[in-house]
Amino acid sequence: MGLQPTFIKPDWPAPANVLALSTTRAGGHSQPPYRGFNLALHVGDQPDAVEANRALLASGLPGGTRVCWLDQVHGVQVVKADGAELVSQPSADASWSDQSGVACAVMTADCLPVLFCGADGSCVAAAHAGWRGLQAGILEATVAAMGVDPTQLLAWLGPAIGPARFEVGGEVREAFLETAGGAERAAVNACFSPAERGGHFLADLYALARCRLRALGLTGVYGGGRCTFEESQHFFSYRREHTTGRMATLVALGPELEK
Repeated sequence: MGLQPTFIKPDWPAPANVLALSTTRAGGHSQPPYRGFNLALHVGDQPDAVEANRALLASGLPGGTRVCWLDQVHGVQVVKADGAELVSQPSADASWSDQSGVACAVMTADCLPVLFCGADGSCVAAAHAGWRGLQAGILEATVAAMGVDPTQLLAWLGPAIGPARFEVGGEVREAFLETAGGAERAAVNACFSPAERGGHFLADLYALARCRLRALGLTGVYGGGRCTFEESQHFFSYRREHTTGRMATLVALGPELEK
């Protein structure tokens, strides 16, 4: 296995000064069961391998770009990625920045990573949206922290577990329906389909995120369609392997970059 990582570049019309990417499991230094490009220190992998992978990631970013790593807790806390947050790894599930050379990053292995940028290239953000954070309002909290009219934001939905593989209990469906506005309730209900196991449903994280973003007034939403569970050669998946690595999805401001 070669060491060179493979990056996915978002298919969104972001301004030229916005750098965004999502990693895969390809390349890297980690050994099984974390085989490949694991970027998480908290999953049991060898710290030296993770640090070497993070150095590889840094080498693929514009010189001097610093990554804001988070201690993700499936909540709705959002931090600004500058100063102390770049070294303290705060407990939060989203970060935003209006500074050049600072990468907002989230790690996932089935949960949904969501990137944001201002249409004018003035700010960026990254959010970790597992079903708990998504239901609790992490996307709404991220948009509020950015302080930009949602109609002037773009969003990209990174690789997550697909709707054919994400089975949840009925209480998850009920939690989303309870917080859905009247106009959105039917759309939210359509994000769930009955699973073979009684009382369980297959949930579409991508569609649920689109419902939340649409309710905010954010219409420029891109991405979605990958499945971390099914694409085992490309992605880590907690539901598939349990003991596994994490991908990173990040966004940063910088000089105008060649597309």
